[in-house]
Amino acid sequence: MFEGKRVALIIPALDEATTIGEVIAAVDRQLVDDLIVADNGSSDQTAQIASAAGADVVVARRRGYGSACLAGIARARQHGAELFAFLDADGSDDPRELGLLFELLAARSLDLVIGSRVLGTAERGALTPVQRFGNALTCTLVRIFWGVRFTDLGPLRVITGPALDALEMVDPDFGWTIEMQVKSAQRGLRVAETAVSYRNRRGGRSKVSGSLRGSYLAGRKILGYVFAAKFREFAGR
Repeated sequence: MFEGKRVALIIPALDEATTIGEVIAAVDRQLVDDLIVADNGSSDQTAQIASAAGADVVVARRRGYGSACLAGIARARQHGAELFAFLDADGSDDPRELGLLFELLAARSLDLVIGSRVLGTAERGALTPVQRFGNALTCTLVRIFWGVRFTDLGPLRVITGPALDALEMVDPDFGWTIEMQVKSAQRGLRVAETAVSYRNRRGGRSKVSGSLRGSYLAGRKILGYVFAAKFREFAGR
């Protein structure tokens, strides 16, 4: 619970057997009521390890980061969650920092708080040059198009239930994070960033930054979403 509200933490995961147990162990269960691992079709023991560590495991059969997040949200709503948090399963995010995001959310009566790896301290090599460039370009476009300043598209974030409902999230892939930020800007939600640490993944292989193809596909998806969202505004849709 946080200030009397039920908290759900959603961790999308794909083949993260070497890290998921450590990530779950670092979560403050006094803060998080529902710890949900959204398994996205892992071929290793991710789901079994997560379940043994005390997580509620839901299977997202359609492959995609956003698909896993949506499956986790659906399960959390079944349990009556009122606040939602997200972080990655590879050990790069520090679950112990979730409390900082919730405290800022409450202190400033915000709808969404994003953990910025750019404002915080990243281990050497944790954010690749391609990631930094992509973040900067995307956030600049959001500022130009909608007047809202972001520095990062980081996965560590918390959001209220009413705000999540208002955003009507649908993206099943790597456009998930930018969809949340663009829609927040379009709909005038109260949003802020706070500095968080970022570590090199503790095991496994990155689905995005681990290859040029993955980085290219994710970048195309993210930038494509930004331009498409602005075009729909011009078209009056």
